[in-house]
Amino acid sequence: MTHSFYIPVMGTAFTIDSALKIARFGIVSTASIGDDELCEIIREYYSDRYHLPFTFIDKKVEDHRAKRVTAFLDMTQDIIDIQVNEMRQQPFTEGTDASKYFELLPKNHPKKLLFETFKTLSPSVPQYEALDASLRDAIVAGHIEVNIMTKVDKDNFATDGTPLGDNSSDAQAGLRGFANSKIFATIVLSAGFNRRLYAYADQLGCFAPDEKGIVKKRLIIKVSDFRSALIQGRFLAKKGIRPAEFRVESGINCGGHAFIADGILMGPILQEFKENIDELSKELIETANAVLRSRGRQSYDVDQKVLVSVQGGIGTHAEAAFMMRYYPVHATGLATPFLLVPEATTVDKDSLEILRKAGEDDLFLSHVSPLGIRFQLAKHTLSETEKEKKIAAGKSGSACPKRYLVNNTEFSEKPICTASMEYQKKKIAELEKTLTGNDLATAVAAVTRKSCLCEDLAAAAIVLYNIPSKRTQTPTICAGPNLAYFDKIYSLKEMVAHIYGETNLINHPARPHVFNKELKLYLDYYKEEFADMLPHPTPKEIEYVSRVLTNLSSGIVYYRDLIGEIIEESDKNKTTFINDLNTLATQLDALVLPFKEWLVK
Repeated sequence: MTHSFYIPVMGTAFTIDSALKIARFGIVSTASIGDDELCEIIREYYSDRYHLPFTFIDKKVEDHRAKRVTAFLDMTQDIIDIQVNEMRQQPFTEGTDASKYFELLPKNHPKKLLFETFKTLSPSVPQYEALDASLRDAIVAGHIEVNIMTKVDKDNFATDGTPLGDNSSDAQAGLRGFANSKIFATIVLSAGFNRRLYAYADQLGCFAPDEKGIVKKRLIIKVSDFRSALIQGRFLAKKGIRPAEFRVESGINCGGHAFIADGILMGPILQEFKENIDELSKELIETANAVLRSRGRQSYDVDQKVLVSVQGGIGTHAEAAFMMRYYPVHATGLATPFLLVPEATTVDKDSLEILRKAGEDDLFLSHVSPLGIRFQLAKHTLSETEKEKKIAAGKSGSACPKRYLVNNTEFSEKPICTASMEYQKKKIAELEKTLTGNDLATAVAAVTRKSCLCEDLAAAAIVLYNIPSKRTQTPTICAGPNLAYFDKIYSLKEMVAHIYGETNLINHPARPHVFNKELKLYLDYYKEEFADMLPHPTPKEIEYVSRVLTNLSSGIVYYRDLIGEIIEESDKNKTTFINDLNTLATQLDALVLPFKEWLVK
């Protein structure tokens, strides 16, 4: 990687075309390919801008989802190639993308040092032309990454209702579309272990080395802890696939869906990777190579270790630098802050203003996701406003035009979405038969709070680019808590300079360290969750509470021992870290208190 940071996937629209905006500067970003309809819309939009041929891929076309993904990725590569070739022809003068490529690099990067030397030379000196040529060769695009949520994997059916058969599910079709594309790229598999999808990856063949030992398609597994990496990594290795990287994400201090991991904190998770990743990397390569050799295939280079990256709430240079120095982390991901960088992400103007103004109380862990998983959300979005209007009018729910998140079979043989009008009408009718008064109102509110994320997470791109649509667009924003500490619209140069510690964009005096922020988010979450168990928790609930409290408590002990190692922070910040940690430890004690009579037994 040219840079030591990357931009993780955000929603379906927010990073859908980030590669087309910033890959030419050597920056890696991750686009979701879960919404093939949005991929097709964006492909048409950019094909027109770059005068590329475009033929619409209709839903009636066989394997349309995979073909749309392939066409979208092929176009992305074609445009990035055009951009880089144009940059290599530009003069190295102020304002050109060619100069900007090097200006964005950290001050001690070899390419930047070469560029700074070049700027001091006169065109008449002998080495000028050679150095000029070297700089142009050094302009290399950031590689393309795409994301699939592995559990968003509905089965598909023909028009007569019969199943389409093997390898036709949404996630499999998306993976096939990626595999069939011409790009040398990386796929990030997130949201958990999908055995069917992982087994299908083996059939595609592109994730193992070719006859020259080149891996054309890299595979990253996003995980919430080391155990997840161990299980998923071993499964893939037995299929002859070595994951290129494990991407560790905080279970709660992130945007979008929150995959909460029993209170295991980021620091202890990374410590487990630090202690075990070399051994696991060796095991996975040996296992995968044994499988490949048994098939007569080229094996992986044993010297190429499995990498580790981390994301979730990181917001300062000191935090990122510590993680890359102390843990086996080769890169850090910064997502939410880039929502305020129009040069890098795709956010409509009204939503951008909501994000700019958002404080800590405007970002919350919601219940809107039809998947039944808590979902980080910004308040005051058009999606939430219009949803409340529909509820008030007695017309809750979505028409469910995309159907990516269908997963409920209470009222139908085929799954439907809990955010759909169909489901909500039937569920409310069922509730009205057994409940009345406040009990009914509470139950109905729990049903109607679900949002159509398929539509609303894609809406920002359609609104921003003024793309004609037959459906009303009501954008929602899945911003993480870190957004509260950034309060302006930034240029790409400003944000990158902040990441590398060359400037500071955070003016919020009370922003806690990323480790303490995550701990605080967990304490707030468990305070709400545990309250629902009282006054009579079940034995299973007591066991769960005990496990969570043990993990949180051991995490606090870990951080107290760790503070001396965080040399990237000032003495003042270290003192604040300890004071905040002590406050949070007191809050943990209060969380334990109502359960003490059961926990001591």
